[in-house]
Amino acid sequence: MPSARPGPDRPAAALTGAAFLMATSAIGPGFLTQTSLFTAELMTSFGFVILISVLLDIGAQLNIWRIITVSNKRAQDLASQVLPGMGIFLASLVAFGGLVFNIGNIAGTGLGLQALTGLDVKAGALISAVIALSLFWFKEAGRRLDFFVKGLGLVMIGLTLYIAFVSAPPLDKALLHTFWPEKTDLMTIVTLVGGTVGGYISFAGAHRLLDAGISGKENLPQVTRSSVTGILITSIMRYILFLAALGVVWQGVKLSATNPAATVFQSAAGEPGLRFFGMVMWCAAITSVVGASYTSVSFWKTISPFIQRNEKWVITVFISFSTLVFLFAGKPVKLLVLAGAVNGVILPVALGLMLMVVYKKGLAAGYKHPVLLQLAGWLVVLIMGYMSIAGIFN
Repeated sequence: MPSARPGPDRPAAALTGAAFLMATSAIGPGFLTQTSLFTAELMTSFGFVILISVLLDIGAQLNIWRIITVSNKRAQDLASQVLPGMGIFLASLVAFGGLVFNIGNIAGTGLGLQALTGLDVKAGALISAVIALSLFWFKEAGRRLDFFVKGLGLVMIGLTLYIAFVSAPPLDKALLHTFWPEKTDLMTIVTLVGGTVGGYISFAGAHRLLDAGISGKENLPQVTRSSVTGILITSIMRYILFLAALGVVWQGVKLSATNPAATVFQSAAGEPGLRFFGMVMWCAAITSVVGASYTSVSFWKTISPFIQRNEKWVITVFISFSTLVFLFAGKPVKLLVLAGAVNGVILPVALGLMLMVVYKKGLAAGYKHPVLLQLAGWLVVLIMGYMSIAGIFN
């Protein structure tokens, strides 16, 4: 996807677009399902889990975005500076995790359109794949990508906010237990962090900024704000969905094990609520398709000149293959489980590599990465690394 030359208003639009690209990449079908289920398990105390995960998310993303943009190099090129071959290794991990999750995202678009219009799931997935592909074939694709993810991101937040309002959650208890929980769960925190900044997600916005020509020390304040904005957009959506689900389960409604988020929307607002769920699911899924495809392929642009020259075609193959696997395999549950394990491992590996780059000379003339950020980053690496290894052995 060629980068448009920035116009007078381009930097601000690209910074906002990068934040929304990261956020909407994180807000996918799994995001909706996990948030609803965890709310049913932890009730009002799930707010505390969200709060802690936000702090860890910011620690991870601030490091990654600042290091990538100040160096004006993509993550795979920085990884190769740490150790030869690590760039290809990281690109392979990200592309594999992104590809397999994309199959689930494609499935989510079909489920969303089915709930919204009654359309067959596979037909809805096929239509959605065509819509996603069209974004990358328009002129000035970068501008259209920014507009697309911002628009659908706001639609998701608006509809979910309405459901949270009509479900009437116990706001006093939810706010109290956000800061003083009755119970908590470490594995839930790790799951949320992995789902928010794991795999390709933490690199989506940073690589988008490089494509928009935003890099260097002079842009660090704006990059910092954009990276935190991305996390906050994701967290606002998660907290609103938490309140919506809390209002439903607080009344004794048992969420469906197969589609808990649909239960939340339908229980709160009846038949219109189910249609709202369909729209939110479709928005969440198709923006994740776009984010996963764009970011996964961006990891190979500097490794392969062929991919650099034919980026739009490679993205087309990426999305088309994901769609075909869903159409012919139906429900790739085992692949999704495997992808979850891979993406859980990617964050500590990728973040660790980015932090190691800081100790290499030549990151950027006169730039010194903040010590507190380094400490926060290594804390995330240790926590996520430990839990990933424990998860693999279990």
